[in-house]
Amino acid sequence: MARASTGRKLFVVFNYLFLAATAAACLLPLLNVLAISFSSSSAVAAGEVTLWPVDFSLKSYAFVIGKPEFGDAFLISVLRVAVGMPLNMLLTILVAYPLSKERKHFRFRNAYAWYFVLTMLFSGGLIPWFMTIKMTGIIDTFWALILPGAVPIFNVILLLNFFKSLPDEIEEAAEIDGAGRWQALWRIAVPLSAPAVATLTLFCIVTHWNSWFEGLILMNRPEHYPLQSYLQTVIVGRDMALMTAADVARWAEISDRTSKAAQVFVAMLPVLLVYPFLQKHFAEGIVMGSVKG
Repeated sequence: MARASTGRKLFVVFNYLFLAATAAACLLPLLNVLAISFSSSSAVAAGEVTLWPVDFSLKSYAFVIGKPEFGDAFLISVLRVAVGMPLNMLLTILVAYPLSKERKHFRFRNAYAWYFVLTMLFSGGLIPWFMTIKMTGIIDTFWALILPGAVPIFNVILLLNFFKSLPDEIEEAAEIDGAGRWQALWRIAVPLSAPAVATLTLFCIVTHWNSWFEGLILMNRPEHYPLQSYLQTVIVGRDMALMTAADVARWAEISDRTSKAAQVFVAMLPVLLVYPFLQKHFAEGIVMGSVKG
């Protein structure tokens, strides 16, 4: 094999250094938040905490676990993911599969495809969006967090392109053996599209879990907030109405920064636990779902 040139070696070294710096930029803030959450209030106030806990303490996590408001918001987010993600994936598959077929199989395929693309490129605006949801009567209900985004168009386009990359001969052979359209979809197209389905599943989980704006706009009562909306009001907006007398009394034992760090880390923990199981499909699903138009 030919030896790599000097320029090639420098290029590889630069890539490794760049990727290492990017990884550090993503990882170091997370380690700092984790270290603050496990440190004592005095150490954090003195600025002694960097990437390792100082005067190890679990008081911040005991405070977070003991907050019923935090637990209720956490459960709402879990339920939102448990209901919203399967609904998103079901509708995405049912929309993407027929749109992936040629015009000879689906006569109005182009018209429907452009209809969905236009909804992604042009929005009616915040006020029409809110008024539409209000007219359906689901404001301040759990379904207001699920139904408005039930069909993620970006996911539809990715899965549509992935379906189009599958060989037509496979489905034709299945049709000869007596398989119908539903059987071809669920027994052939979906299993062969496992990388794309896993990638879009991760997208849906992260979208539902990290979404905070809908909760603030569509929920009238704080007890109906999902976790990220609750954290936005407590950590960013600091809504004093959400604080109880017990919370104020605990500030003598824990600082504002340690409690915030503990709540942020607990909120990101579920996604950190789910991602490793879907990561191996992530890159393949993105690349294969975006190269074929």
